[in-house]
Amino acid sequence: MTPDPGPRAAGPPDPGPADPWPGDAGPAGGGGDAGAAGAEAVVVLDCLGQRCPLPVIALARRLPGVPVGGLVRVLADDPAAANDLAAWCRLRRQELVAAAPPAFTIRRLS
Repeated sequence: MTPDPGPRAAGPPDPGPADPWPGDAGPAGGGGDAGAAGAEAVVVLDCLGQRCPLPVIALARRLPGVPVGGLVRVLADDPAAANDLAAWCRLRRQELVAAAPPAFTIRRLS
C-alpha cells in the first residue's frame, strides 16, 4: 500500500467566461484596456435583477465620481430600465450613447 500523498496542490484558478465587454474598467473602476490607444475606461454598474427605480438611483449616485466625458455602462434587465434610463439622461442632460439591453451606456456631459 502506498502512503497518502496528502492534499494536492490546487491548479490555476478558473479564468471564468470571456469578458463580454472588453475595455470596461469593471465595477471597481480599475483594469480593462484603458491604457490601449483610443480606448476609454468604462465604469460598469451591475444592476441585473434590480427593479425600478434602483438602476437609475445607482447611476445617479455613481455619476458624480465619473469624470466629465467618462462612460458608465449600466447592466439592467428590468423591462422599465430602457425608458427610465433614457428619461433620466434627458432630464439630467447626460448622453445615452447606446441602449442594447441589458447594457446601457451613458456619457457624463456635465
